[in-house]
Amino acid sequence: MRYNQFGQTGLIVSELCLGAMTFGTNPGRFGHVHGLDQDASTALVKKAFDAGINMIDTANVYTTGQSEEFVGGALKALGTRRSDVIVATKAMGSMGEGANDSGIGRKHLLDQIDASLARLQLDHVDLYQIHGWDPVTPMEEALEALNDIVRSGRARYVGVSNWAAWQIAKALGISERRGFAKFISLQAYYTVAGRDLERELAPMLLSEGVGLMVWSPLAGGLLSGKYDLSAAGHEGEGRRAKFDFPPVDLARAAPLVEAMRGMAAARGVSVAQIALAWLLYRPVVSTVIVGAKRADQLADNIAACEVELTADDLAELDRLSALPREYPAWMFAMQGGYTSGKVSERRWGK
Repeated sequence: MRYNQFGQTGLIVSELCLGAMTFGTNPGRFGHVHGLDQDASTALVKKAFDAGINMIDTANVYTTGQSEEFVGGALKALGTRRSDVIVATKAMGSMGEGANDSGIGRKHLLDQIDASLARLQLDHVDLYQIHGWDPVTPMEEALEALNDIVRSGRARYVGVSNWAAWQIAKALGISERRGFAKFISLQAYYTVAGRDLERELAPMLLSEGVGLMVWSPLAGGLLSGKYDLSAAGHEGEGRRAKFDFPPVDLARAAPLVEAMRGMAAARGVSVAQIALAWLLYRPVVSTVIVGAKRADQLADNIAACEVELTADDLAELDRLSALPREYPAWMFAMQGGYTSGKVSERRWGK
């Protein structure tokens, strides 16, 4: 297990993060994903810690708070020293039927951080994240509430999930101007079969020094190798067959998965490990969130840390998964040549 600096902070995170979306047995929207009881959740946490993972990510909406309860129960049962684990949770989604039981308004965020801490049996979380975009609440209100949460000691850092690049850049500017705690991280979808993040978000993250936590790194299991993408739709067993999310262009993904099958066979590893290894080579990635229902699934994901891809492998995967250029990217490529040849070559973010 390797470790990375988290954005521009002094926080050091493992390159893999344990996702706790599978924790809990309460019925809910993502019933096909969760289902682990407390003992099974604790066993996965122990396996992750034993492998060197030092970060756990959950959210208040996962199994209506039960995921947080099971994370807290696991830390207590394992006797984990608080300083040895980075605990991240999120708020924004609906936690009840009331008018203020969702969103990123001040009331909701302040109510939910207290509720999350009670379920986690902790006095603070290391990272408190806005789970998504709220078109109603003024951004300044949410940022001030997050700042108050940090100043009160209930969270060490704040982050965001599923926002656009312009929204994050605007928030960073407001926080700079008002002296608020800034977003240190973005939690976003990113895979070798879904590289949309590279259009606007990745350059912004590198420019502003914001860390990236990747969710659904196997595209909801599509990149696990379980599915026959040459068939109409995608045939196979697993949660993707029951819940077709996140969206993936199957016509583009099919040859990519076949190429990864060859790379996996040559190394005696799984297709999933190749897909995860590709992410671990991306300079914008701070940590990749991996979830599992079984110990062998988690072990397979963890083994991706040992997979080495050659320059030729990376070039082939990049070629097969390359995004079609959209404006203004094709204009940048054309006009950038006016000056780029006049200076020494530099790398983004260096």
